[in-house]
Amino acid sequence: MLKVTGGNNLIDVNLILTKSDIHEGMRVADLGCGATGHFVFPTALLTGRKGKVYAVDILKTVLETVEKRRKQEGLENVESVWSDLEVFGATKIESNSLDLAFLINTLYLSDKKYEMMREAVRLLKNGSRLLVVEWKNTALPLGPSIENRVKEDFIKTSAKNLGLQLVDEFEAGPYHYGMIFEKL
Repeated sequence: MLKVTGGNNLIDVNLILTKSDIHEGMRVADLGCGATGHFVFPTALLTGRKGKVYAVDILKTVLETVEKRRKQEGLENVESVWSDLEVFGATKIESNSLDLAFLINTLYLSDKKYEMMREAVRLLKNGSRLLVVEWKNTALPLGPSIENRVKEDFIKTSAKNLGLQLVDEFEAGPYHYGMIFEKL
């Protein structure tokens, strides 16, 4: 198993990658990937040359940074995709084509959380998985304000309404919770 170092004090990347059960040849999207590509690059190594990893973000500067790193590391299986995840059908990835999608520390940034989840589900094949990680809903010394944190019940209810079944819940580090859903 690939071990990622750095950044694990806030969120347990290795645990999330293990829970994701990523293997060679998978098609994966990190929706709201962020400039460091914290999950993009280890996922690209795990999916291998036959796999594909989409680094999706609304900020073009983020995608430029990811693209520079992709070139430096010589990873041909990473593709940067600009998208507004709040708009259904906006992400230029084929519907029903992904084996796995990540929404990691992304939903709390939006007032249209349900719409973002709906867009993620559109991209997933039947039987594939959506992994959601968000800030715990308790007073913490860091992170977004408690009002901006996403309640676990909201994610579970939204997922059920979108045709997803909860298959796992876990602690993703001292400040985050995680859930894995399967598209039925």
